[in-house]
Amino acid sequence: MIVIQSYSVAVMMCIVTMLCWGSWANTQKLATKQWKFQLFYWDYSIGVLLLSLVAAFTLGSVGESGRGFVADISQAGTKYLMLAIIGGVIFNLANILLVAAIDIAGMAVAFPIGIGMALVIGVVVNYIAAPLGSALMIFSGVGCIAVAIILDAIAYKRMGGGKTSHITKGVVLSVLCGVTMGAFYRFVAASMSTDFVELEAGKLSPYSAVVFFSLGLFLSNFIFNTIVMIKPFSGEAVKPMDYFKKGNTRLHLIGILGGAIWCLGMALSIIASGQAGFAISYGLGQGATMVAAFWGVFIWKEFKSAPAGTNKLLAFMFALYLIGLTLIIAAKFV
Repeated sequence: MIVIQSYSVAVMMCIVTMLCWGSWANTQKLATKQWKFQLFYWDYSIGVLLLSLVAAFTLGSVGESGRGFVADISQAGTKYLMLAIIGGVIFNLANILLVAAIDIAGMAVAFPIGIGMALVIGVVVNYIAAPLGSALMIFSGVGCIAVAIILDAIAYKRMGGGKTSHITKGVVLSVLCGVTMGAFYRFVAASMSTDFVELEAGKLSPYSAVVFFSLGLFLSNFIFNTIVMIKPFSGEAVKPMDYFKKGNTRLHLIGILGGAIWCLGMALSIIASGQAGFAISYGLGQGATMVAAFWGVFIWKEFKSAPAGTNKLLAFMFALYLIGLTLIIAAKFV
């Protein structure tokens, strides 16, 4: 399998992860103009699983390091397979809350609050489990991002324009997403060998871990997404047959593309963790909050009706995110 040996290359991969994780939701914005986010999400989960398998049978099955995908899963212990699957289940619950928050509040709110909180929680949890890099630099970066989250929430509340209950629901869903999503990465990390070149017996390679993570996401979707279809957070219930009646090739491909983009980011983050460490790899990837906020503010114009002074809050938010991410990147050099 392909293994990364350079920290600088690992950082570049994490930056690509950041772009993928911060951009995939544009496909949701495109698709849900014509149908509900719950229907989009079925295709999204398929896209995640398909990309994980493509990566496993290509990059995960060539080269001299580690074990090929088939050989790896043949020797894998049940405990480690289940850890990766549980990571996928936890992520799926969090991500459904995220797409619901995007549907209600937009990308510029759901990502900075939800994924920002996930970044803070995830970096702390993963650093405690596997410390790598300067704790002062990492947690200083996390602190900057935490303040940025608060600023984004304040900016959203300044908009008004809708019922207080609607605004509150968007923020609450984003917070629930963040708390849940901050936990998933640790389960996936625990399923893998700490050495990607000489893999530990029973544990998974990064490529196998992503596949079983994706399997957990896909299978749990039949529970979580079905519940949200029957009892949506807002609007009317969604009929399962609408997926077949209202969908067309373009809509299905948009959803699959969204899942593939996200999973590409996940695969690169996991592969990069061998050099960067789980805390830094996860933290940089979740810098996606800044990318998604950029899309929401400048492309989708989600704050165009905001009162005077809101743009200053948003500018300060972006600045703090950049400072926070820079500190996290530099943490390994101190």
